[in-house]
Amino acid sequence: MELGRLGLWCSLDGYPLSEAIEAAQRIEELGYPTLWHPEAFTRDPLLLCASILGGTRRLIVANGIVSIYDRVPAVMASAQRALDEQSGGRFLLGLGVSHPVLVEGLRGLKYGPPVATMRGYLDALDTPARFPSFGRSDAPPAEPPPPPPRLPRVLAALGPRMLALSRDRADGAHPYFMPPEHTRRAREVLGPDRWLCPELKVVLETEPSKARELARAAGFPNITLPNYQRTWRELGYDDADFADGGSDRFIDATVAWGNVAAVERMIQAHLDAGASHVCIQVVNPAGRAAGLHWEGIEALAPGS
Repeated sequence: MELGRLGLWCSLDGYPLSEAIEAAQRIEELGYPTLWHPEAFTRDPLLLCASILGGTRRLIVANGIVSIYDRVPAVMASAQRALDEQSGGRFLLGLGVSHPVLVEGLRGLKYGPPVATMRGYLDALDTPARFPSFGRSDAPPAEPPPPPPRLPRVLAALGPRMLALSRDRADGAHPYFMPPEHTRRAREVLGPDRWLCPELKVVLETEPSKARELARAAGFPNITLPNYQRTWRELGYDDADFADGGSDRFIDATVAWGNVAAVERMIQAHLDAGASHVCIQVVNPAGRAAGLHWEGIEALAPGS
C-alpha cells in the first residue's frame, strides 16, 4: 500500500451519497493517492468507505478515525476484511479511542482508559473467532481457524504510550492537529519503519488576522479537549495558548496558512520532522456547511 507523500483529509458525511462518490472521484482525478475520512455521525463510516471504494479505481481510503466503541472487535475485523477484498487492498483502517464527550455523551457508553482499552481491543481484534458449541456438552472442542493475515491499520495517537502501541501493534500512527515538533517526537517513538501520517489544517489566506480567524474556527472543537491540551502542554504550550480559540503562536505552529508556497513549506516541515505522509485538511473560508473548498484542494493537488 503506497499512501504517497500527500493525502486529503475531509468529511463527505454531509453529502448525499451520490455526491460523496462524485467528490471522491474528483479527488482521485486530481492525483491525491489517499483520502482520509473522519469519524462520521450521519452515516456508518465503514459503509460510506465501501461506497467510495466502489466508485473509485485507484484511491486508497483511510479512516481518520473510526471509533473502537462503534463495533465489537470481531465485527470490525470482518468489516475490514470485506473492504480489503472489495477494493483490492485499497482500504486502510484507522482506529481511535475517540473522546468521552462523544463516547459517553453521544453514544451512552462508558469511556475506558485510552491505552489499556485500545490494547485490549487489539488483542480481541487479533484473536481468531471460535465457533460456539451452543451448550452441547458432547460436542468436541472446535479447533480455531488459523488467523488471517493482519491487514493494514494505524492508530490515532498523540502521547508516547499510544504511539508506542502504534509501533508495536499497528503499521503506524495518525496524529491530529499537532505541530512539526510533535511529528519529530512521534518519529522517535515509532522508529524508522512505521507510517507517520499527521493531519494538517490548511487555510489558503494571506491576510494574517483573517487566516488565524479561519484557523481558530476550524480547530475550535479540538482545542478544548483534555487529551489534546495535555500533549500540547508537553510541547511547551499553556492555558494562554488555548484561550479564545488559540494564541497566534499556537495557530501558527499547528495550522498551515498563507499562499500555496507557505502551505507547502509547512507540509515539508512535517516531512522533514519524520512524517511519511501528510493528510491536509483544506479549510473552506465559507465555513464547514459550505462543503469542500475545491479551489484550495485543486491548488494543492499533487502535480498541480
